[in-house]
Order: sequence, then C-alpha cells, then structure tokens
Amino acid sequence: MNYYSLNHNSPKNSFKNAVISGIAPDRGLYFPEKITPLSSDFIDNIDEYSNHEIAFEVIKQFVGDEIPEEKLKEIISETIFFDFPLVKIDENIASLELFHGPTMAFKDVGAKFMAKCLEFFNQHNEEEVTVLVATSGDTGGAVANGFLGAKGVNVVILYPSGKVSDIQEKQLTTLGQNIAALEVDGVFDDCQEMVKTAFLDSEITKKLTSANSINIARWLPQMFYFFYAYKELKKLKKDLIFSVPSGNFGNICAGIVAQKLGLPIKHFIAATNINDTVPNYLMEGIYQPKPSKTTISNAMDVGNPSNFIRIQELYQNDFEKLKSNFSSFSFTDDETRETLKKIHINSGYIADPHGAVGYLGLQKRGLNSSEFGVFLETAHPVKFLDVVEETLSVKVEIPQQIKQIMDKEKVAIKIKSYQELKEYLIT
Repeated sequence: MNYYSLNHNSPKNSFKNAVISGIAPDRGLYFPEKITPLSSDFIDNIDEYSNHEIAFEVIKQFVGDEIPEEKLKEIISETIFFDFPLVKIDENIASLELFHGPTMAFKDVGAKFMAKCLEFFNQHNEEEVTVLVATSGDTGGAVANGFLGAKGVNVVILYPSGKVSDIQEKQLTTLGQNIAALEVDGVFDDCQEMVKTAFLDSEITKKLTSANSINIARWLPQMFYFFYAYKELKKLKKDLIFSVPSGNFGNICAGIVAQKLGLPIKHFIAATNINDTVPNYLMEGIYQPKPSKTTISNAMDVGNPSNFIRIQELYQNDFEKLKSNFSSFSFTDDETRETLKKIHINSGYIADPHGAVGYLGLQKRGLNSSEFGVFLETAHPVKFLDVVEETLSVKVEIPQQIKQIMDKEKVAIKIKSYQELKEYLIT
C-alpha cells in the first residue's frame, strides 16, 4: 500500500515511511492510494470474529507486507486489551464507550497502535525518533502512555496553557522518562501550527514524526470502533446513524473509511461545539477556518480541523455527495450542560461533555423508526470532573487509572513561540 500527499506535490510513500515522517514534505496529509472493500462474507458474519480478528482484517491492507502478519497480530493484541461497550440510553440511541483504556479516552487505541508500529520500524535503527504532538486534551495523555518507555523514541507534547482539564494535564505532565511536556501560551491551533512548522524546518536535524491524527498509524485504527459497534448492533436490523463528537475530525474520518470498506452505516453526524468551521461549510459551501474558542468540551476546540481534507477526498471533493452522507451541527456550552442533565434524568447515565454533544447531534438530525443512533462517548466523565459534578450535582467515582496520577507532580516547560520550540528541539 502506498500513500500520497493531499497537497499532491510530494512523491508517494510506503506505510512505514509515511508513519515515520508523519506528514508529507509538501505539508500535505498522507492518504491511502486505494481502499479495497472487505468481503461481504466477512461483514455478514462479523459476529463470529473476535475483536482482534476484526482489527486484523480491517487494517491489514493499509499496512501491507511492511509488518509481518504475526507481528501485526501481536501489535493488535497489545493495542486492543479492553472493551468497547454499547450502553442503551433510550429506545433508539446507545452510547459507544471508548474510554475503557489506560488513559480513559478513545485515543488510547490509535496511540498504542502507532507506538508499537514505530517501535517495530525503529528496532534496528540507532538514530532516535522524536514524536512531536499537539493536544487539545486527550491526545497528549494517550500518546504519553502509549509511547512510555518505547525504545529509541522520545515524545514532546505541546498543549495550550489553561485549556485542558486538570486530569488531562496530569496525564501528560507526570510520566517522565522519555516524555516531555511543553505548556504553550496560546490555543490548540497554535500548538498544531508549531508542530507542522517544525516538520519542515531544515535547521532541526532530529528525526521528527507526529502522533496526532494526521499520522496514518494514529488515524486508521479508529476504524475498529465502528466495526465493533456494528458487530453488536447487527441483530437489530436497523439503519445505523453515528454521531461523532468532532474536533480534528480524525475519528469520524476513520468511520467513513470503515463505510468505504463495506460497513453498512447509513449516515454520519459530526457534532461540534461552537468551533463551527465544518457546520458553517455545510450550510454556506465556503470552508473558512477561524481561531478556536474555549469550551467545556475542550478536545473539540479546533478552528481548523486537519482531517477534514481527508473527508473531502473520501467524497472525491464532491460537495453534494458529502452532504448526502454527512451532516454537521454546532452546539453551545449551555446546550451541552442541559443535555448532560437530560441524559442523566432520563436514563441515569453520566455522559461527559463530548458525549453530550454527540447525543445532541442525533437529536438535531432526528431518527425515524427504521434507524438506530450511536453517539461516541470519547472520554470518561472523570476527565471533566468539575463540569460534570457541578452540572449534575453528583459525585463521580474516580477510576483506578486516574487515582494513580492525581498526586504526581506536574513537570512542564512553558513556551510562547515557535522559536522557543525550535531551540528546545535543537538543544
């Protein structure tokens, strides 16, 4: 499998080289040269396969022969070691919980998969690789955990000061070893722009790669969730509508790839907070990125979502084709809080702010009697403890994964500019 740049001004690259480089030399995102649908027999009999077997069938064409099959299966078993339960919220809506991994966020899957791939590719290489990653919340913790102790790999995480939750900050600033955190005076978009600029800076001689969803090894494994949900819901014999809380749009983009592989999904909803670049685009036909705004669903505080260009490519840049299969709606913090309350009163379920936005997406579009809606619960509510407890007047039980970091000391380097990042990487 080869990958091409969506800026169309760089040579094609192998899976290995695309993973190691993260982004193409022309600053374009890598995209698979072809997507071959899986056999209808596999889709029809998916409930006979284990989660590990499903993941292997789904990802193997994108990896090709660059990782031996047995090693790829081993990487999958080290990545998928927790559950992805569906919890029914009402008659025709369920929450798909993606937070049962080590950092209690959906990004645990992509981060661990990428870490294991990079470790495999780097096993005979004496030159260290520096993973440079920007986070708006959960990416940093998942990447830090996924790469902790990885041979020949150092991780540098940029996060916006004061714009991640206390627990999210603890997860990315307390591990030490090969993990370093840089606290940026700015917003997520500033962090992301610094990362992209560093890749193309010829004065930085370190080998750099990214662990954001711009990296194909972080992005593509997110397909697994949609297959797992279909495996459980197939028996309902209903049309599936997925509402995905969306920030950088990697998760929903992976879902659309799953659909291209043959997964019978009727429609996708990208549910956003007031960072409404994509909802506005679908209404007005003009794609106009803007500075991000701070909200209580901070992982979606992205004004220029990197992966939307991949979504456009999946629809051959056909605006009408995109709109027929894809909706996007924006919601305020007040609407999010009211929905947290509504879900809890009606079902006893405690969602996090991102899940609540996903639920709102289903409500906004509406579901008919032949449809079943799934919203992705992308992080445990404990990650947003203050908001959830204050809104619902409940006490959220602290899971063990979180308890073990609560008393650790934060270690972070404060920076204000790209030049400071560059100096840190050079020295």
